[in-house]
Amino acid sequence: MRSNAIPAEFEDLLNASGRRVLAGSHALCSALANPRTRFLARTDLLDRAKAERVRRALEQSLADELELMERPIPPESISKMRHDYGELLPKTSRAHTIYFESRRERGVKAAERIGLARMMRSASFRAFAEALAGRPLAANWGLQVLRYGAGDYAGPHNDHHPENKDARSGYIDLHVSLCAPDVAHQWLVYSRAGHFSEVVSVAPPATVTAYRLPFWHYTTPLVTKRGKDAARWVLLGSFLYA
Repeated sequence: MRSNAIPAEFEDLLNASGRRVLAGSHALCSALANPRTRFLARTDLLDRAKAERVRRALEQSLADELELMERPIPPESISKMRHDYGELLPKTSRAHTIYFESRRERGVKAAERIGLARMMRSASFRAFAEALAGRPLAANWGLQVLRYGAGDYAGPHNDHHPENKDARSGYIDLHVSLCAPDVAHQWLVYSRAGHFSEVVSVAPPATVTAYRLPFWHYTTPLVTKRGKDAARWVLLGSFLYA
């Protein structure tokens, strides 16, 4: 059964400012075309009430359908070191997810059943990413859903894929972040001029973040308010350049 809380088009989740981005009349349009801009985060583009209804629908209908994504720090990153200050850390993370690699997967079936997959595959989702990118994006794009619970995080990584001929020259990620009121904080830290010097909160109720990848970044462990079980949902689209 489809959820009435999840619109068929991403456009219907936007407020007036978000619709101006989609129409090409907002100052944010082509923001990621600026060579100095790798990342942006905005809390003023989504309709808060609609975003909260979507978040509640995801908690009620999708939370039990996710699979654990856990990549801990490998012990050999210490035990096999042979030189001082020679640390090498692969990407580490912990969250729950749906990968959308096959429509036969349980999580994908659930996302289609409630209408989430339809919204994330909608033409306005890609058009919104194109407006921020300032250039055409490929007609097919990758999808992922993430749910960060207490202590969940993503360690330092750069999202560079040199073995993928289509992605090696860069791509755009668009994230729609829907955060429960009982989340105390979670931060996105990213690099500028070779240092992890930039930080932005991803804990507001309804946030749009956009990335011109690759670049170094990480997400800190999610912290909830005392005694609360709360989560942040991320609806993710990865767009290759057309």
